[in-house]
Amino acid sequence: MNTHYLDSGIGRMIEIDGKEYLYFSGTSYLGIAQNMDFLDILANNIFEFGANHGQSRINNIRLNVYDDFEDSFALSAGASAAAVLSSGYLAGIAAWKSLYSSAAQIWIAPDAHSAIVPDQHTPSVQFNFMQWKDWCVEQSETLSPQQILIIGNAVDPFLCDIHDYTWVKELGKKHEVSLLIDDSHAFGTFGNSIYGTYQSWADSSINLLVTGSLGKGLGLPAGIILGEESQIDKIKSTSLFGGASPGSPAHLQTFLEMEDLYFNRKSWLEDACGIFAQETATISQIRGSKSFPAFAYSDPSWSREFEKAGIITSSFPYPTEDSPAVNRIVISAYHELGDLMYINEIIRGLV
Repeated sequence: MNTHYLDSGIGRMIEIDGKEYLYFSGTSYLGIAQNMDFLDILANNIFEFGANHGQSRINNIRLNVYDDFEDSFALSAGASAAAVLSSGYLAGIAAWKSLYSSAAQIWIAPDAHSAIVPDQHTPSVQFNFMQWKDWCVEQSETLSPQQILIIGNAVDPFLCDIHDYTWVKELGKKHEVSLLIDDSHAFGTFGNSIYGTYQSWADSSINLLVTGSLGKGLGLPAGIILGEESQIDKIKSTSLFGGASPGSPAHLQTFLEMEDLYFNRKSWLEDACGIFAQETATISQIRGSKSFPAFAYSDPSWSREFEKAGIITSSFPYPTEDSPAVNRIVISAYHELGDLMYINEIIRGLV
């Protein structure tokens, strides 16, 4: 694994020391941030709204685009309401703070992102996700009815596992359950079109909040929280929401104008993931699903071999610099069919 520093943005191709490489890393799953049609409209909207909007959302002068975006995104996601903040991390903090104080039990999945983990709490790293799920179910059966907060990711972006939370609905028949899901890697990739997993878990038996960054698959420098209107109103009444600057209005307006482009890119991403998954289905060193555009590979030497072949993959220690390297091939909608065929050709030469 080599570390490289760049002086320009990252797209399908990157240049390192005068040599071009195919880029199979990052989180720009739909390739929106590199799409020229998107950038053309974004440029117009930056001239319209300015480079930044630093006013509070509760200022006496307000921009319509924030309410328009929240209403549109919530409706498409299947939620009653939404709150947009300047980042996914801030959105995650606002979400857990709105649920934390009333919970008698807090159960945190092993791969839960730090943004949704309450202060003084840690994920259940002694389990894998399925073991943690079984532990939650067992605990719920032994406890008397009480308020339980369950926290987890929609997907483990490093092990490339999509998680199922349908079991939480059953717990809600006995307990008063709140479910907080981080959809940062689901927005734009799986669930309800480009709008994440809210609709998959929504149920009258639980209080559901879905939060996450819009800066990955959707390419927007903002974060969002989706939930019932009363819960979102509670979040919007806090000093954390009112005191923070919002996300870029130009980007949010561009999303509203360019949703058809997102759907088009999502369609090709699904095809690209299906092609890659089919081509690598019999290769034991690769783990992943056609439903999520990241595929883990188990042989760390592949990273160097890919680089020799003009391909940069995701390879770095996580969650700390002392951790083992996590190695993945990340598919984006900016990749072309020839790119997929080339990396598959290299892989077949490695096995």
